[in-house]
Amino acid sequence: MQLSILAAATCVVQLANFASAEPTAKEVAANLELFWSYNRSDPVYPSPKISGLGDWEFAYLKAVEIVSQLTNEEKVNLTVGYSSELTGCSGMIQSIPDLGFDGMCLQDAGNGVRGTDMVSSYASGIHVGASWNKQLAYDRALYMGAEFRRKGANVILGPVVGPLGRVATSGRNWEGFSSDPYLTGSLAYETVVGLQKNVVACVKHYIGNEQETNRSPPGSYGGTSATKYNASVSANIDDKTMHEAYLWPFQDSVHAGAGSIMGSYNRVNNSYACQNSKALNGLLKTELGFQGFVVSDWGGQHTGIASANAGLDMAMPSSSYWESGHLVEAVNNGSVSQDRLDDMATRVIAAWYKYARLDDPGNGMPSNVLEAHDLVDARDPASKNTIFQGAVEGHVLVKNVDNALPLKKPKLISLYGYDGIATDTEIQGASSGFGGFGGDVAAISNGTLYTGGGSGSNTPSYIDAPFNAFSQKAWEDGSFLSWDFASAEPNVNAESDVCIVFINAYATEGSDRPNLADKYSDNLVESVADQCANTMVVIHNAGIRLVDNWIDHENITAVIMAHLPGQDAGRSLVEVMYGKQSPSGRLPYTVAKKESDYGTLLDPTTPEGNVDLYYSQSNFTEGVYIDYKAFIKSNITPRYEFGFGLTYTTFEYTDLDLQTASANQSYLPPDCTIAEGGPVSLWDVLATAKVTVTNTGEVAAAEVAQLYVGIPNGPPKVLRGYGKQTIQPGQSAEYVFDLTRRDLSTWDTVTQNWVLQAGSYPVYVGKSVLDIQIGGALTFTN
Repeated sequence: MQLSILAAATCVVQLANFASAEPTAKEVAANLELFWSYNRSDPVYPSPKISGLGDWEFAYLKAVEIVSQLTNEEKVNLTVGYSSELTGCSGMIQSIPDLGFDGMCLQDAGNGVRGTDMVSSYASGIHVGASWNKQLAYDRALYMGAEFRRKGANVILGPVVGPLGRVATSGRNWEGFSSDPYLTGSLAYETVVGLQKNVVACVKHYIGNEQETNRSPPGSYGGTSATKYNASVSANIDDKTMHEAYLWPFQDSVHAGAGSIMGSYNRVNNSYACQNSKALNGLLKTELGFQGFVVSDWGGQHTGIASANAGLDMAMPSSSYWESGHLVEAVNNGSVSQDRLDDMATRVIAAWYKYARLDDPGNGMPSNVLEAHDLVDARDPASKNTIFQGAVEGHVLVKNVDNALPLKKPKLISLYGYDGIATDTEIQGASSGFGGFGGDVAAISNGTLYTGGGSGSNTPSYIDAPFNAFSQKAWEDGSFLSWDFASAEPNVNAESDVCIVFINAYATEGSDRPNLADKYSDNLVESVADQCANTMVVIHNAGIRLVDNWIDHENITAVIMAHLPGQDAGRSLVEVMYGKQSPSGRLPYTVAKKESDYGTLLDPTTPEGNVDLYYSQSNFTEGVYIDYKAFIKSNITPRYEFGFGLTYTTFEYTDLDLQTASANQSYLPPDCTIAEGGPVSLWDVLATAKVTVTNTGEVAAAEVAQLYVGIPNGPPKVLRGYGKQTIQPGQSAEYVFDLTRRDLSTWDTVTQNWVLQAGSYPVYVGKSVLDIQIGGALTFTN
């Protein structure tokens, strides 16, 4: 065994240096020692078969019936994507007309149908996270999934719950909901349920995909050819952290019935995610009881036999490893079992049959997805309010001096900044890279940022930019608009009643962000503020955006984190700034005062030393302490904490009532009866918290009440409940938070189980993680 390990490691070193000078024996030895000092992923075989858990039974039995009639060649066709110039699908699976299987169209993205006409641009994931609204998340998913179906897509490549947000500058954080696993998981649950009324949800990216830098080997699909790295970054995650952080939202997604999971590009504990038997066979298919199929990210498959046996069920967009008879040959010679191939095909058919089968099977794929097609309007007029309200509720007001907002029919309004107008150049849809001002940038200079870049971007029906919406409001109010969206140092009319500066913070797939604030935008803000006594700043930000370079300027009276609202960016902003609705968004991440406050979690991991010799190892040694947990642990005061957001009224919290379940069995470890999402008892409610919130101000507003729990031997505060209700002035509302066994347990690495510890559990309820209004404690005894 030692010889095989050494041989394998030496082979990797040789491959790593094929284009460089021959390494010395000392360098090879040092490289081997370094490599094997890092985590390795335990093998878990064989791959569990779909069993028809829960409400999968009927689809499972139908899939077994269909697959039993297929040849091995036909089964392989269900596992390998193919290209077609006739469709705009991101990936395709061949049809079997004789058996009523119409094939499958897998299509980007989790924020709206990408790259076609007559569809909608929904608020992006980060905007949904900032809304803290489960019902809106469900409604958005319901309408969005229906648009995919009307366009002929069977599988939506979303939602995103990985990256979770470990790295502050990660290029794809905007596609996900939050840097907190609980908030992300709860919104993912609603999204999966809503989407799967019409299509298969493909939850991504599984797992540890926390950076874009070096996410793939050079020259591979999604890789960066300019690098010399010899393998993709390895996310080295310990067992406890995996369960309590990164696996958590995937568990919620499986519990919701997710039909598909997408394997990520990166390695996990030095094994590629799409061939990691521990992650796929062990965690996902055994521990969580996942019944759907696992598909590779596009080009994320690196082996044939190893990936099949490790639990990969479908390779996209094609597979040189499985097609052309290779996988059939592996089955014939016993390298891959017949059961494994059958299970791969069965999982694909079962998910299709359960969630995405056409109303009239057997007639082939609809032509809606064809590039040359009759115009098919996939939108539902009933979705307009959800799209608009979703845009409204993701705006977070973080500064409002002396009630500068809401605006009250100002006479002279001056608008500035490159983000204020719509353009006909869709730079936001670019696959990678940064544009705009050149050099040290984090912004896009040619229009309102309504979505981020890459495969997660979406196609708008229109772009309602701030300038459009303010023009309409000026017409209604008789205001006079002055604007300059091009100048870096505009001349400001000193008589302006209000000056509004529009900037953005861009992020995209394929690149991590160069910074969390750019000099051009900061200078623009300061230039206007120096000349205008009532300056307001609106930031369309695809992730964390620092503001300390100008936030304390005496003339800056209001700041809004406007995130990525989708096509209704302008009118939703006006809705909030003019007080038609009080802002109700809350930050789904932490905004620091300076970049260094994020410590080692600011930037992606890159190799040290000779990049031809060393693997890129990202060691998650911080455990669960990311974002607000890290700030609290290190006693760092942020500029704006997780969960923070202002409204136009005030709220009072009273009457906290904490109750625990009376049955003694509540204190026992969870049983081993597995359902989708893991042991069924994990979802038992062990305690309930109730609190009364009263609107003590003068305007109606929605309050997001947040419940945090101190888990013994863990972080002093973890989010474990939230609710959002609109409360009229002088009225009260009761918020009820159910705490499940999983919410209150920790993962025990020895027993490999969730354990409810005996002891006291502090409970905090308030407006943010730091603005606690009322508290108490729960006690559990053996």
